Amino acid sequence: MGIHYDYKSTKSAKLMEKQAKREKKLAEKKAKRLAKEGQKKEEPKVKALDASKPITLDFLTNPNKE
Repeated sequence: MGIHYDYKSTKSAKLMEKQAKREKKLAEKKAKRLAKEGQKKEEPKVKALDASKPITLDFLTNPNKE
């Protein structure tokens, strides 16, 4: 009978410990991910096409386009 009494009386404490452990782990992952993203250099953005200019075959096939 002692094990059952012990289980019920400590169940909420164990659940709170698990929750705290889970939140701590998630916070560490988030911090690690943010640190990793901060180290990345931002890639130059691709220029959008100008809507006023027509798209020509030369524009599409030119290997030296800017």
